[in-house]
Amino acid sequence: MKIHEHQAKEILARYGVPVPRGRVAWSVDEARQVTAELGGRVAVKAQIHAGGRGKGGGVKLANGPEEAAEMASKILGMTLVTHQTGPEGRVVRRLLVEETLPIAKELYLGIVLDRGAGVPVMMASASGGMDIEEVAAKTPELILKEPLDPCGGLAGWQARKLAFGIGIPAGSMNAAVKAMQALAKCYLEMDLSLAEINPLVLTTDGRVVALDGKMNFDDNALFRHKEAAEMRDIHEEDPLEVEASKYGLNYIKLDGTVGCMVNGAGLAMATMDIIKYAGGAPANFLDVGGGANKEQITNAFHILISDKSVKAVLINIFGGILRCDVLAEGVVSATRELHMELPIVVRMEGTNVEEGRRILKESGLNFTVAEDMKDAAEKVVALAK
Repeated sequence: MKIHEHQAKEILARYGVPVPRGRVAWSVDEARQVTAELGGRVAVKAQIHAGGRGKGGGVKLANGPEEAAEMASKILGMTLVTHQTGPEGRVVRRLLVEETLPIAKELYLGIVLDRGAGVPVMMASASGGMDIEEVAAKTPELILKEPLDPCGGLAGWQARKLAFGIGIPAGSMNAAVKAMQALAKCYLEMDLSLAEINPLVLTTDGRVVALDGKMNFDDNALFRHKEAAEMRDIHEEDPLEVEASKYGLNYIKLDGTVGCMVNGAGLAMATMDIIKYAGGAPANFLDVGGGANKEQITNAFHILISDKSVKAVLINIFGGILRCDVLAEGVVSATRELHMELPIVVRMEGTNVEEGRRILKESGLNFTVAEDMKDAAEKVVALAK
């Protein structure tokens, strides 16, 4: 789960990471009021779940309440397109209005899980304010890394090593070390999968401040963080993904034409690969899980056919906990209930597979039953075309 910049900064501040004074604004009048309270020059920042907002026109500077209100009127309601939103963009529904700072230097600080090493890693770079992917591609030597102890976080010596490496002056060293250790503690305690400050700025008066903040939460740990779970903004998510989450389905929208319904993430990945190998493109990742029932299968079908780009459906199931006869009954019931006209290819193996095939055959519906995954992929790609 992603959250907005203003929400990330609220959490960072709780852990002791310095952030600019500011507040969220939902309207032009609120933007004017917040600016008056802050006094001086402010930044009016669009709040969407994507980077590159400044380049897309979603961040403006204002010298007073009226100018801030004018900027807010232009940003609120706009469809902001950045390199991370895709061409469809995102509608701006809220703003962050915050004080501007006298910036001497922009730095980068972030924590991700290093799957190779099996531990979270803090990354720091003197090239802040840029896309870290670009820095990694062109000048990887500018990214310094230190592993976190899952129990102890970031040690003081590690933080000082990073701070020295990215050019923090002696007078600001303690502040930088404190901010780094606070970010590490936040990452571990809040069960984050990503924590990023880009840029972390060094001000002309020696302060270290998080000018931006980005956090992604591990969905599987949100039950431990109910306050964070309430920060979810479904307007920033694909409507079909939101609908799927209501029924315990794992769904991700993709760009192809073959709708996939599979049980198990590994089988889902393999199914998408073999569809590509057969010359097609998957329209989604949809994992109904090992214990799916008729209701979940019906809901999964409804989500699949709600995607107008889907031209054919592949059901690829290994019957273990979810028996093949139960799957077949659910598929037949859903097809009749939803009056599906899309071609459906079914490949299943496992418990009660022969009974499942019999149910499909005797249903009178136009299912295409495949012998194996290769056969299923070839048939569904041909039907989608």
